[in-house]
Amino acid sequence: MTVNEREGTAGAGAPGVPTALVPRRVPGAPRAAVLFLHGGRSEGRAPSRPWHLAALRMRPFVRAVAAALPDDGVFLGEVRYRVRGWNGSEGDALRDVRRALDELARRAGDVPVVLVGHSMGGRAALRAAGAPQVRAVLALAPWCPDGEPVSHLRDKDVVVIHGDRDRVTEPGASVAFVDRARAAGARADVRLVPGGDHAMLRGDTDWHRVAAATAVGMLPP
Repeated sequence: MTVNEREGTAGAGAPGVPTALVPRRVPGAPRAAVLFLHGGRSEGRAPSRPWHLAALRMRPFVRAVAAALPDDGVFLGEVRYRVRGWNGSEGDALRDVRRALDELARRAGDVPVVLVGHSMGGRAALRAAGAPQVRAVLALAPWCPDGEPVSHLRDKDVVVIHGDRDRVTEPGASVAFVDRARAAGARADVRLVPGGDHAMLRGDTDWHRVAAATAVGMLPP
């Protein structure tokens, strides 16, 4: 069953706190889940809204993954951030991903999860991969600052796709991150997209197709 649920506060963990998980497809008995994490800013405490460009940019990826799935047993959802920024040691986006994983477990049970994140969402997805239910991460043009932790990625599947003309996040940082993740025991790979930009607008159809095939391939059989 495909759904586009109202983005309210129903089911929130505390009064006045919006849910972190926005369901996009809810099967009757989920066997796995894919969660999508859009980008944001390094700093920013203004509320994150579903009509911001960063959020809208991920919607075609949700549709592409839905179309590529061989069956309807996979829950699809988007992570809703409370604010637009990462905000230093507060790691607001990471906190929201963890809330979304908790909400997913309450809704769907202990199912394996693939995280698909762009930019700041890629950083949040990679950080959140230490959760036991996270099977794999697909990071699109992720923000990978120096010193990002990798030890928690041991035995995880990680694929990073980055445009080689990205001027917002650094492709070379993605390559270095994947090298360190491999050394830490992750099954990690990086793919550079010739001519690809940060917004994934050049060759957007190819971005959607490749990302969908990769994410679906990370799901359990």
